[in-house]
Amino acid sequence: MNEKASVSKELNAKHAKVLLGLLKLPQNKECADCGSKAPRWASINLGVFICLQCSGIHRSLGVHISKVRSTTLDTWLPEQVSFMQLMGNEKSNEYWEAELPPDFDRNPMEKFIHSKYVERKWASTCLPQPMPEKCLDKCVSTSISIRGIPKKARKYSLDEEFFTKETPQIAPPTRSRAGSFDLMTGDPIVPLPVTVQDDTNGSRDLFSLLYVTEETDRTVVPPSRWATFE
Repeated sequence: MNEKASVSKELNAKHAKVLLGLLKLPQNKECADCGSKAPRWASINLGVFICLQCSGIHRSLGVHISKVRSTTLDTWLPEQVSFMQLMGNEKSNEYWEAELPPDFDRNPMEKFIHSKYVERKWASTCLPQPMPEKCLDKCVSTSISIRGIPKKARKYSLDEEFFTKETPQIAPPTRSRAGSFDLMTGDPIVPLPVTVQDDTNGSRDLFSLLYVTEETDRTVVPPSRWATFE
């Protein structure tokens, strides 16, 4: 599938707006090669904005050297726009024209551009060559990815550990029940104690955990005579 087909009209319009903003920057107002005003073309793998004349020369170098796009007519992919944002004429020429003598005669332009990008005649011997893949990898490595963040670092993500620690643990509501009465006498009934054996071979009254009994003697009534009102 053609990657350009996945770029919507809205995204393409956004890319055009970003590129227009880049062209308004002082360092991009002139062609990276000949210095002509108001360039409207770009080399997406070299990261430079160039004029119409120089774009034709770039095309003649082959796509393995320079991939040319129009900033207004072509569809751009997000990674291509990102690379242009990272680079620009000034930063790119810091590498490609690092050893270029001052006031160097650039004519004829065909020879100058060929020497600059193919022969790498004035390229820096200290700086690494700017490459789209390397620059984009750097961006990805410094960006935040939820999947790559340990759970303890996800302070504001929908993470189960965060909610377990930070959210108050509220016990589920229990339905209160009214007391039980002896149908014959009308007296309150204390349920028969149920005991279970614990690990210490003692007995534990389960109902003692649920009821607070008064220290008064009460008649134990069989369950058959209980009446419960809710």
